[in-house]
Amino acid sequence: MDKVKKNLGVIFIILAACFWGSMGIFVRRLTGYGFDPIQIVALRVTVAALIFSGILFFKEPKGFKIAPKDIVLFMGLGWGSILFFTICYFTAITIMPLSTAAILLYTSPIWIMLMAAVVFREKITFKKLVALILAFGGCVLVSGISGERIPLKGLALGLGSGLGYGLYSILGTVALRKYSPYVVTAYTFLFAAAGSWVVCKPGEMIRILAKTESLAPLILLCVLTGIITAVIPFLFYTLGLRSTDASKAGILATIEPMVATVIGVIAFNEALTAFSAVGIVLILAASVILSK
Repeated sequence: MDKVKKNLGVIFIILAACFWGSMGIFVRRLTGYGFDPIQIVALRVTVAALIFSGILFFKEPKGFKIAPKDIVLFMGLGWGSILFFTICYFTAITIMPLSTAAILLYTSPIWIMLMAAVVFREKITFKKLVALILAFGGCVLVSGISGERIPLKGLALGLGSGLGYGLYSILGTVALRKYSPYVVTAYTFLFAAAGSWVVCKPGEMIRILAKTESLAPLILLCVLTGIITAVIPFLFYTLGLRSTDASKAGILATIEPMVATVIGVIAFNEALTAFSAVGIVLILAASVILSK
């Protein structure tokens, strides 16, 4: 039974990464309406917060009652992880090549492995190290190797995005010891949504909505963005964390840039380079090693 749970956890993590990999489709469409990346984040996490709250209401209404001392934990998940990493990442891509920002974001498995070793006493095994090297090398190849010099601010933002991204695995694992996945995801996104509206220039967003001729398709797109790139993957990832080591989950999630590359080739006719193809193979190899 434990083996089945562990295998199911791995499947959930991989599914989450696949849904995250589809984000480019929705971001490009919303950018066409005039929203900037931070505003897209606000729309995404707000829709997710509303849906997760609805799921919690029907599945576990008593889950809205949490211990006051755990508010800090959910603030860490919502602000310190979800909101912090997205702001860092989307700011980084404005001052450096997208490929470089993506590589720095996917230092997250390294951060997770180090934090998990300290917080949970997880062993840094040889198998994990090999998978980590393969996965990170694959991300470098898939994202592309930029020859441009990285500004110090960009480097700090990129590493910050990886740290914030990895923090979800650590804090999420802590929260799951006391609360169900429905409680964890609902409160995480409620805090993230509240924080996002402080930094997203809401007045400008209202003007964009007001001048949109066909509002219904835009609202539908916003809802789908929240469901497909936040609700489904974060629920899968949180469920997966219940039976998967945080460090292992972080490495498995590196499938995301591989999926994004494949979607780019299929949906946007982007070229698949030899480097990208080798990178995809390396990421898959890392996932296979961890799944055994």
